[in-house]
Amino acid sequence: MPMSVKVLLLFITLVLAACSPALNWREVRIKGANLAAMLPCKPDEGSRVVPLGGKDIEMYMSGCDAADATFAVAHVKLAQAANVSEVVSQWRTATLGNMGATSSTFVRLRDPLGDSSVSGAMLTAQGQRKDGTAVQMQGVWFARGTQIFHAVVYAQSISPEITETFFPGLRLQ
Repeated sequence: MPMSVKVLLLFITLVLAACSPALNWREVRIKGANLAAMLPCKPDEGSRVVPLGGKDIEMYMSGCDAADATFAVAHVKLAQAANVSEVVSQWRTATLGNMGATSSTFVRLRDPLGDSSVSGAMLTAQGQRKDGTAVQMQGVWFARGTQIFHAVVYAQSISPEITETFFPGLRLQ
């Protein structure tokens, strides 16, 4: 193959790679929940039992990594709605503890998802990953009835490009 053809093929490959979006947003229906989310990559799914509200509760998660960030949506279903605020508070505290948060900002959300039947809050925090590297977290918790949802982004630096599609893309069905 002549050198000019090799150079042309290399150039085309580089151009096509540059055109591949790091954030390839798609709507994903969250398994086991009446929630759709916009995620920038195909999510992995799983579940595990966690202690919340004085009981062991199965937590379902969907998440993926893209553009040096982790995007995740988790949800639990409680036996009774009376425990919702207690469980959300415990979940936020556990999240801050897991990331060794050094600072955080908490804001109650009014009508999250544009739905007055949903209560919610947003938390932004700075901390570190298990390997000791710095990480930022921005997450929302919201509840409808006995279901509690948590959508979160972890990255070294969280930019509006990351959050402007993710959080507004959450939709209860």
